[in-house]
Amino acid sequence: MSVAARLISSRVVSMRCALSLPEKFLLLLFLLSLVLVNPWVRGDGVGYYAYVRSLLIDHNLRFEEEWLAGNPTFVGGRVDHNGQLRADQYTSTGYVNNHFSVGPSMLWAPFLLVTHLIVLSVNRLGAHIPADGFSRPYLVAMAVATASYGFAGLCLAFGLARKYFEERWALLATLGIWLASSLPVYMYFNPSWSHAHSAFAVSLFLWYWHRTRGDRTLAQWLVLGLLSGLMLDVYYPNAVFLVVLLESLRGCLRRCFEQHNAAAVWRLFEVQFVYTVAVIFGFLPTLITRQIIYGSPFRFGAYTEMHWHWTSPALSAVLFSSNHGLLVWTPILIPALLGLLFLRRQDPELAINLAVAAVAFYAVISFYPNWDGLSSYGNRFFVSLTPLFILGLAASLERFSNLFDRKNRAFVAAVLVTGLFVLWNAGFVFQWGTHMVPARGPISWPKMIHNQVAIVPGKMVRTLKMYLLARGVLMQTIEQQDLEELQQKNSGGD
Repeated sequence: MSVAARLISSRVVSMRCALSLPEKFLLLLFLLSLVLVNPWVRGDGVGYYAYVRSLLIDHNLRFEEEWLAGNPTFVGGRVDHNGQLRADQYTSTGYVNNHFSVGPSMLWAPFLLVTHLIVLSVNRLGAHIPADGFSRPYLVAMAVATASYGFAGLCLAFGLARKYFEERWALLATLGIWLASSLPVYMYFNPSWSHAHSAFAVSLFLWYWHRTRGDRTLAQWLVLGLLSGLMLDVYYPNAVFLVVLLESLRGCLRRCFEQHNAAAVWRLFEVQFVYTVAVIFGFLPTLITRQIIYGSPFRFGAYTEMHWHWTSPALSAVLFSSNHGLLVWTPILIPALLGLLFLRRQDPELAINLAVAAVAFYAVISFYPNWDGLSSYGNRFFVSLTPLFILGLAASLERFSNLFDRKNRAFVAAVLVTGLFVLWNAGFVFQWGTHMVPARGPISWPKMIHNQVAIVPGKMVRTLKMYLLARGVLMQTIEQQDLEELQQKNSGGD
């Protein structure tokens, strides 16, 4: 065995030893779940994927090919009778109006670059794989990358949760949010959308912020600034999570007042300058693409052109509407959000910071014109709050365990309750994905509950088998159903 091989082998062995039993279980479950990844680009995902595909294959940001290759519900309304993009699809700079964020493509880029090099290499050996960014190897790489980032976000959140709670509660909370929230839809079924990446970026930011709490070095402030920029590149509303930095800035200001010397003031200035420069540098990909597409780094297309509901936010509807209300579509988030209150016992300042971030995010979505997420499972925007949900659910599970005399009984009961949430969510995802309930707009709760009890159990296994063995046919059927539903909605049909 060569020296390099021995080093790699020893490294693998050390990693195996370093993983705890819950971590090994999570990893095994993730590897098994990869059979669920769905390599397709559709809807908003066309815009997110366009950046990496266009730069990698066409070496520009024109996006015509990406737009015309989109799924029917995306292309419809964007092309004229000749099949060409309509004039209103272009900005004043002559570029296709792609207002979607560039962050997901940044995260996909390493996976897609390696895939492209492999495709080019095997083609030189006689293979005939289209090296166009649309063929199956590219889409599989994109889908696996999305699932991997989603899993990495879960692991980071799990690591944070077990710092405050017993490992079993942190593990159960991670499994609950992984399987009973909106996350699995955007981690596996719609991997070209940005939400799993957003969960990862927020988890990474919070994990590093928490790891370096206290007196950060300038190098750590630099890294935190870059992670902040990445978090914004992926999803703009993630800016609300920067509120947690107020804790550190208050500490810096307190030292300035206590020490009353120029060194403390200079240190505060250094920290602010380094962090701000790092954030701007990290956010440069967004600013550059906005400059190219819109002619200004501070123009964000549809996000700034829409009429936001500043005077009439959808505060109640975001949570309780049958039109993708957060708490009624994904009820496991009720104990998860309540748990942020229980977190005060472990870390009052952390609980306050995360609660403020959650409320601020909720307010932003309430003001947003499309607060319901249009074609959304649950309220997809809140997938960004995945690490907060895991912390909160772990806190609620621990509080729940106090109702029992024996911890083992408490754990069994918690597993059963979490399992019910998971089963309910799986059935609901199935209904939404197969259009048993509308993908857009309000749903009928009586019909949904009837389906859940009477139809889903008998139909789900058969459809899952088709999803695993004949996915292309199933996806075409679902896309056709989606197109018909959208046409009916646009025509005002019942």
